[in-house]
Amino acid sequence: MFITFEGVDGSGKTSQIRNLAARMEAEGLPVTVTREPGGSVGAEEIRALLLSGDADRWSPETEILLFTAARRDHLEKTVWPALDAGEIVLCDRFVDTTRAYQGQKGPEQRAMVESLHGSMIGTLPDLTVLLDIDPDVALARSLGRLAVAGSGEDRMEKKGLAFQHGLRATYLEIAENEPQRVMVVSALGTPEDVATRIWHAVRERMPVTSGLVDPTI
Repeated sequence: MFITFEGVDGSGKTSQIRNLAARMEAEGLPVTVTREPGGSVGAEEIRALLLSGDADRWSPETEILLFTAARRDHLEKTVWPALDAGEIVLCDRFVDTTRAYQGQKGPEQRAMVESLHGSMIGTLPDLTVLLDIDPDVALARSLGRLAVAGSGEDRMEKKGLAFQHGLRATYLEIAENEPQRVMVVSALGTPEDVATRIWHAVRERMPVTSGLVDPTI
C-alpha cells in the first residue's frame, strides 16, 4: 500500500510519518519511509537544486520538469521495488505537492503537471493524508525548524505567506475532488493528538489483508 502525506510547510508531515511508521512496525508490518523531492540518490541530487537558492531561481516550467524527473527516479529506485516486495510505503509528499505548488502559477502549468504525470509517472497513492493547518501557524513552525537546523532548504518558505495560503486552498480543493483517496486530518493540537487521529483514520482505510484491520469487527 502506498500512503502519502501532504500539507503546507510546517504542518508536521515528517514527524507524523515517523510516528505512523513506528506504530506500524510495532504491529509487525514492513514499512519503507521516503520523501519527495528525494528518496533515491538521483532524486536527492535534484532536491538540492530545487530547494536551495532564490525563490525565483527556476521558472515554473523548469520546476515541473525537475520535480517530474526526481519523482520518476524515486519511483524506479525506491517506491516500486518496496511495493513489489509487499511493503507499506509512507512518503512525505508526492504528486499533490506538484499540483499545489506549481499549479498555482496558472492553467498552463496545471495542464503541464497533469500531462507529465500521465505520461511519465502514472502512479497515484492508495491513500493520501492531508494535514490541514492555518498557514500562519505552519509557516512560523517551518521557519523556526529551519533556523534551528541551519538548513538552506528554505526556497519554498521564501515565497511567503500568501503563497502558503494558496497552497492550502489548492490542497483542500484536491481533497474535495478526490475524497476516496485524500483524507483531511487536522494538524492542530499536540503531536500525540494528531498521531492518534492519523492512526484511527488510516486503520479505517487499510485493507483487511494489511493486518491492521480485524475482519471480525
